[in-house]
Amino acid sequence: MILLVGLLAGCAPADHTMETEDLLKGNFWEKYVVYYFATTLDSFAGWFGGSYVLAILLLTIIVRTLILPLTLKQYRSSKAMQALQPQMAEIKKKYKDNPQKQQEETMKLFQTHQVNPMAGCLPILVQMPVFIALYNAIYWNKDIRTDSIFGFVLGEPSPWYFLPILAAITTFVQSKMMQKQQTQQMPGMGMIMAIFPVLIFVMSTSFPAALPLYWVFSNTYTIVQNYFLYVRSSDKGKKEVLAK
Repeated sequence: MILLVGLLAGCAPADHTMETEDLLKGNFWEKYVVYYFATTLDSFAGWFGGSYVLAILLLTIIVRTLILPLTLKQYRSSKAMQALQPQMAEIKKKYKDNPQKQQEETMKLFQTHQVNPMAGCLPILVQMPVFIALYNAIYWNKDIRTDSIFGFVLGEPSPWYFLPILAAITTFVQSKMMQKQQTQQMPGMGMIMAIFPVLIFVMSTSFPAALPLYWVFSNTYTIVQNYFLYVRSSDKGKKEVLAK
């Protein structure tokens, strides 16, 4: 999915600078999606004295907060999957010579307990259009393209790989926080999580600096969120068990 994001975002022409109002004259995507992101960023930047860095930060917080119900659903699904591990192990053992039957029985188990193994994809799917729209808003808005953070121009790739490295590190940290949960559900998920930070780094080196900056902000939000969902709740559960 992240490669799809890169492909779609890469289709946007680099030299496509325009005023935000001109997006209303564009195609469906520009008129009904990118325009509202560009307007929102312009408004937020106006609140912060023209700082699009703070505008992106505020937009990230709002987006991550809006998809929090999906994240909580993902968390509940994860806990439900953990509770089903003994039964899944029994099915795997019972039908070890019949992979098709094993899959059928596993899906029946999910349906019986109303567990969706793909719930973890929902927050990512929701963020995909946000990411692409933000990409377009950055390249098409001359004010965003010329704003900077620590001397890094938001409309150009980050020099010295600073933001790509930071984006990869924060992605790695959040992946490690969830890895124990995910690898119990899907054995191959551990490898995917190991590759994901590398993909983030490689793509961030060619994207305008505002996009890895968005990733850093989003990952930081997720790290704090996962601390309360996974780490703190896990420690609290262990303390309750010891107390008994």
